[in-house]
Amino acid sequence: MPIAGNTSPLRRLSLALLTGLTVLALSACDSTPAPPGQNPRQVTVVGAGHVEGTPDTLTANSAISFVAADVTTAMNQTNERQRAVIDALVGAGVDKKDISTTGVSLQPQYGGDGSANIVGYQASNTIDVKIRDLGSASRVLALIVSTGGDATRINSVNYSINDDSQLVKDARARAFNDAKDRADQYAQLSGLKLGRVISISEVAGGGPIPPQPAPMQRAMASDVPLSPGQQTVSFSVTVIWELT
Repeated sequence: MPIAGNTSPLRRLSLALLTGLTVLALSACDSTPAPPGQNPRQVTVVGAGHVEGTPDTLTANSAISFVAADVTTAMNQTNERQRAVIDALVGAGVDKKDISTTGVSLQPQYGGDGSANIVGYQASNTIDVKIRDLGSASRVLALIVSTGGDATRINSVNYSINDDSQLVKDARARAFNDAKDRADQYAQLSGLKLGRVISISEVAGGGPIPPQPAPMQRAMASDVPLSPGQQTVSFSVTVIWELT
């Protein structure tokens, strides 16, 4: 005969399972935020910042090129003319450290009838000239061409900002503030508040490359018209905030 008050093993197991399920349900209803580092609610936004600055430096790439019947003559003529150009630039106030050789080449020239016969040689010597005084840039280019004569090739001119560190800082600050404004809006729309920053990553950008003039192959009688325009320093930053 069963004794009153005694609980069978099956009943004790059922009570234990019921208690466990109750605790699990209460845990699932707990609204306490996840500890830091354990998958908090987050918002990821991308901000952009742009700052414009006026270029203060111009770099011109120019070459001297001669064709002659033999190698020695082609090289000698090219070297002598390029040396004259460099001497003229230094005499006009361009610092010698701002003149750098960027290419030297010597190529055989073949007959126009498609034959493999070498009819001469073309020698070239290319330099970069950095002009820090933009007010003299036009005159410097004219000096290169007038000194180099018909052997001169001006391949390109490029404007740049010598020290853009402050522009970079301003662009970075604008990018972060833009990201924060976006994150604040998302937090408000979701009924939450912006918490701590979890991560920041940035991508530096740049402005459009100024249009390049076509190579000039004839001596110029007047200064070259130049306009530096504006250059853009840009940044893109991705920031992750915790939402609380």
